[in-house]
Amino acid sequence: MKINELKDNDGARKGRMRVGRGIGSGKGKTGGRGQKGQKSRSGVSLNGFEGGQMPLHMRLPKRGFNNPFGKDYAIVNVGMVQKAIDEKKLDGKKTIDQEALNAAGLTRGGKDGVRLLGKGELKAKAKFVVAGASKGAIEAVEKAGGSIEMIAPKKADDKADA
Repeated sequence: MKINELKDNDGARKGRMRVGRGIGSGKGKTGGRGQKGQKSRSGVSLNGFEGGQMPLHMRLPKRGFNNPFGKDYAIVNVGMVQKAIDEKKLDGKKTIDQEALNAAGLTRGGKDGVRLLGKGELKAKAKFVVAGASKGAIEAVEKAGGSIEMIAPKKADDKADA
């Protein structure tokens, strides 16, 4: 067998139906669209239209608020950091920043940096460089003998330049 002799099994690939190509094709004349009416014409978009009644998506109340000035932090708990150090995914002797946490698989996203939260227990002495930390996280890190350095989140101008 040569590579130019390879072919699909019979019936493995079905060709598309060509509509409106004469009555002998089985899909001629109206092309499977029935007769007359708005839906038989091209360029019709009736999704969600309920015959003049107020559509469901407009009857339901609007919910929530999307703050255009809100910060997008990736959050990580000190307990998860300790678990990653125990599993040798993170090196506790080096500074732990957003790149190190991303590489260890602890954070995703976080355009404005990482925020450290205090859930869990931290035994390793580590130096953190993060955009923010809760009071409990700061206490847990200092209790373990580590330190936290806060870096300012990127300003809107910096994001536009990047």
